[in-house]
Amino acid sequence: MDAGLLLQYLVVALAVLASAWVVLKKQFPGTVRKARGVVALRLLRPGRAGWLQAMGRRIAPPAGGSGGACGGCDSCGPTAPKR
Repeated sequence: MDAGLLLQYLVVALAVLASAWVVLKKQFPGTVRKARGVVALRLLRPGRAGWLQAMGRRIAPPAGGSGGACGGCDSCGPTAPKR
């Protein structure tokens, strides 16, 4: 296999993975948040290497005060009236 063709396949695969991630985040925000939490907890276990724990802190979803019904952006409430 030609090196140029392999590089082309890698670029296409990365583009497909990136677009799949965007669709997951838009369509299933609660599922993505749960998956990020599970992965982060596994990486933050005591005794793991420092770089793994740092990656776990980076992957962890941001702490939310009151979770919305869908686990998403919490912007589904009423909007403030314009003046």
